[in-house]
Amino acid sequence: MSFRPQDHYFKKAKKEGFLARSAYKLDEIQKKYRIIRPSDKILDLGCAPGAWSQIILKILGASGRLRGVDLQAVKLTAPNAVFVKKNIFDMLVEEFAEAPYDSIVSDMAPNTTGIMIRDQTLSEELCFRVLELCDQLLKPGGHMVMKLFMGGGAKQVELEVKKRFDKCQLFKPQSTRKESKEIFIVGLRKKSPNLVGST
Repeated sequence: MSFRPQDHYFKKAKKEGFLARSAYKLDEIQKKYRIIRPSDKILDLGCAPGAWSQIILKILGASGRLRGVDLQAVKLTAPNAVFVKKNIFDMLVEEFAEAPYDSIVSDMAPNTTGIMIRDQTLSEELCFRVLELCDQLLKPGGHMVMKLFMGGGAKQVELEVKKRFDKCQLFKPQSTRKESKEIFIVGLRKKSPNLVGST
C-alpha cells in the first residue's frame, strides 16, 4: 500500500481544528475505555504537537489539570495545562508536582531508523520508561495508555503491564494507518503497590 500522508483522518483533523490526525486515536481509545474523566489530573507523554492534549482538555473541563512532556515545543496553551520541553529519561519525580495522576497517556515513538528490530527495541524502551513513571506517579486505580511498535519484545512489555494493572488490553484504533506496526496498550486500574507482581 502506498503511503498517503493526507488521508481521510488528516483532512478531518484539519477541518475540525485538531493539530494532528492522532487526535482520533485517543478519541477512539477514550470512547472504548473511558480512561479520562472530568476534573482528572493527566500526564500526556510525547504530547507534541498537542493533538492528544486537545482531546484531553475537552474532557477535563476547567477543573482538570494536564501536564504534557515532549522533546519538541508545544504551542497549544490552556490555563489548566503545563507543557514541558524535556526528555522524559532526564526528568525527576520531583518535577511532577501535581502527581499522583489519574491517568498517564503516551503517544511517544522513537525517531525511526528504518531498521525494524532497532525501532521496535527503542519503542519498547520508551514503554518501560512509561511503566516506571506509572509506578511512581500514577495513583492506585488509575489508568495508562501507551503506544508500542509490535515486535519481538512486545510480549514482555505486555507482561509488565499485566503485573501492574487489573486489566491489560491491546487496541489498534481504526484511525491508525493500515500499514502501521503501532498498537496501543491500555492498562486499566493500577494495582496497589503491595499487589504488584502477585498473581
